[in-house]
Amino acid sequence: MSPARSAIRSPSRPTRAQRRRRWGLVAIAAALGIGLAIGISRIDVEKAIRELTLPLQHDDIIRQQAADKGLDPALIAAVIYAESRFHDQESHAGARGLMQITPATAHVIERLSGGSTFVTSDLSDPEINIRYGSYYLRYLLDRYNGDEVAALAAYNAGTGNVDRWGGADIELEDIDFPETRAYVEQVLDKRQEYRDEYASDLGL
Repeated sequence: MSPARSAIRSPSRPTRAQRRRRWGLVAIAAALGIGLAIGISRIDVEKAIRELTLPLQHDDIIRQQAADKGLDPALIAAVIYAESRFHDQESHAGARGLMQITPATAHVIERLSGGSTFVTSDLSDPEINIRYGSYYLRYLLDRYNGDEVAALAAYNAGTGNVDRWGGADIELEDIDFPETRAYVEQVLDKRQEYRDEYASDLGL
């Protein structure tokens, strides 16, 4: 063997204990990586599911209008959910925006609130739509002595029908329209869900 070759040592093979330790560290790192990925994906999936099944947008406007009108912000959110699922849209009856307000109702609200600058296109503005819808909801609650069933039924079916059904004294079973009865039940159920899921967002 030449001196040059003898000066080069072949690398020593790791012992069995070293190999086990190395593979153990690799397994731990892999497990931590998988666990972190699962945790992050679970958070993302849960958030995505919540946004689909119980969306919430414009919570700053909802909180402000709830404070201004003396309303439960979760109730406003639940009405928006029932009316539009938080999508700006127009119904076949001409109701517009997040809280589905008809131009005729908007003009009544404008008159009651002392305004004079409303135009129909304003209903596409989330701030104006939620402000008008909240004002009308407060008006209906006052009209029916704070009775939420009557106020929500009137929001959906009109005051004339609610007055005919018994006004402030009605209960769910007094509502003649199945659609309106289901609407009121949905709003009341969703209000509790918004309280449970979005307490901090809604300032509860």
